[in-house]
Amino acid sequence: MSVRSRRRAVAEINVVPYIDVMLVLLVIFIATAPVIMQGVQVDLPQAESKTMDQELSDPAIVYVDREGRYSVQVGSGSTPVASLEELAEWIRSFRVNHPDSPVVVSGDRAVAYDAVVQVMVTLKNAGEKSVGLVTEPLDKSSRDRK
Repeated sequence: MSVRSRRRAVAEINVVPYIDVMLVLLVIFIATAPVIMQGVQVDLPQAESKTMDQELSDPAIVYVDREGRYSVQVGSGSTPVASLEELAEWIRSFRVNHPDSPVVVSGDRAVAYDAVVQVMVTLKNAGEKSVGLVTEPLDKSSRDRK
């Protein structure tokens, strides 16, 4: 008489291929994140001010960098703008799709005062009723010197 040994089927899932795929995706995301997160480097002036209401939708931020170049950011995407006329057109088209979004100006600390004023005048002429200015909060040493 022959005795047959019964083998049970293994009911385990091999997760090694899934881990391999996840590691490859992680490397891809790490490599592409700096490309996606491009922005304009602006050294903001420090001032004591109120923070913007978080319930408002994403603001349109008009950047003026150290060299006086302009760009506009909504959400995570930044768009360079060649001239003040192009900025005015951009804001008008933005306003059609986002009537309640705030518009703020972020000027570098070293940029000429005139460049920021020209941006604000352009925004006013494009139909903006209210324009905010972005600043860095004062650090403790700056407050103590006042």
